[in-house]
Amino acid sequence: MSAERRPLVAGNWKMNGLRDSAAEIRAIADGYDAALAARVDLLICPPATLLATAVVESDHSALRIGAQDCHMKASGAHTGDLSAEMLADAGATAVIVGHSERRADHHESDEMVWEKAEAAWRAGLMAVVCVGETEAQRQAGHCHAVVARQVRGSVPDAATPENLVVAYEPVWAIGTGLVPTAEDVAEVHGVIRAVLKERFGAAAQGMRILYGGSVKPDNVGALLGAADVDGALVGGASLKSSDFLAIARAYL
Repeated sequence: MSAERRPLVAGNWKMNGLRDSAAEIRAIADGYDAALAARVDLLICPPATLLATAVVESDHSALRIGAQDCHMKASGAHTGDLSAEMLADAGATAVIVGHSERRADHHESDEMVWEKAEAAWRAGLMAVVCVGETEAQRQAGHCHAVVARQVRGSVPDAATPENLVVAYEPVWAIGTGLVPTAEDVAEVHGVIRAVLKERFGAAAQGMRILYGGSVKPDNVGALLGAADVDGALVGGASLKSSDFLAIARAYL
């Protein structure tokens, strides 16, 4: 972790959460005290049905609320989709784009992810751009090439340390309980940092790279201490305020 990059711990609730889940949002906001806020940024990305509620439940704290996806267009005949402008209007400050589940389930290409990141910036949102290899790609020795290609193809040219976060999520580790070693994570994050430097020069040193994939309180210490790891994108463990805050407190 570089002194010039403030850590970020983000929670992706995916397709989980009903109205009574607002209590967990409030508990996270309440637990995000001054000592923690001085050391790390916290972001929760609930399903769209809870976005406005989450903003209200967290308005007494520095907890940021984001979304899990956005459409490339600002408006139009796109039934079921939400624009970045709509998310910002609901109170979001960030949006995840290119998550592996979107890439797999909705066949999103690097080009689409690029356009969604640009849409996020158009609406004043920070884009959390996800990249990561499958188990087959890793076993074939293609991990670095796949991740480098995704970074080059998914991160738009106007990226800055303020509007971009890259999240590395090895697909084979998401929700499986399998976790790469800290050395493996540092190696891939180094590849991502190198591609960012190749494209953005000195500005790349300020761009945050998160690790995601079965992050839990009992394994977060080693992962967050790896080189070029600037925080975590947390899945299931972010649904419980106690687990999510325990992960964030690894920075205290």
